[in-house]
Amino acid sequence: MLQKLPHPLRVMRLLACTSTLILAMGLGGCQTSGLSDITGSIGEKADTDPAADPRRDLQLYQERYRADPKDADAALKYGKALRATGQRSQAVAVLEQASIAHPGNKLLLAAYGRALADNGNFQQAFDVLGRAHSPDDPDWRLLSAQGATLDQLGRYEEARQYYASALKIVPDHPSVLSNLGLSYVLSKDLPKAEERLRRAHSLAGTDPRVRANLALAVGLQGRFAEAEKIVKADLPPAEAAANVAQLKRMLARKDRENARAEADKMPIASARRTD
Repeated sequence: MLQKLPHPLRVMRLLACTSTLILAMGLGGCQTSGLSDITGSIGEKADTDPAADPRRDLQLYQERYRADPKDADAALKYGKALRATGQRSQAVAVLEQASIAHPGNKLLLAAYGRALADNGNFQQAFDVLGRAHSPDDPDWRLLSAQGATLDQLGRYEEARQYYASALKIVPDHPSVLSNLGLSYVLSKDLPKAEERLRRAHSLAGTDPRVRANLALAVGLQGRFAEAEKIVKADLPPAEAAANVAQLKRMLARKDRENARAEADKMPIASARRTD
């Protein structure tokens, strides 16, 4: 088995650049369809049109928003377009102002919470997402989203309570199970992570995001040949090779983080560090 995982926040950073904003809570950025959503799901897959052009939407809704900043629908769609094109801070600013102007609009609050999570404001994101639904009318997507923000804060047991609540509404939903599996990755319980991710994979069919998460959990246990087989299954050769290369980079970086962490424990090595 490989050495212990680095600090969870470093894990989240090193895995962040692996997808577009897809699944129920995505934090990614690179354009790949395979190794994606590794950091947990914080997007709105159900609301996403695969044929949509984020840059076209950005221009369209920017014009609508500038014409009437108080238009809640324009602000919502402009904020989503900003998120989809990686303009995270601006998305937060737009959706914050819209949420202030329309404090009872739960769709705006949900989008604002997701934008905050994209931007790394995890505690604030958790609080805002909690205002976007209520205990008497819970939204499983937002429960899962809140769980993912708690994972980012290192509050794994609390996160799993939110995933459990989501799974009561949508039993065995692959995206929630995938988030739960990644929660176990972050808390270094890799066998449990693999168990949950295998279940998610069996239910998600060929979803490349869930498959990539499973490959990560397997690879972190030192079974790289098996992880490679998982991550490139049913993909064209070029895409499979790209996904394998990405997985190798992630695991190699994890090993470098581990080596540095071990060096930091040595008095001589620690005393020499200047960074």
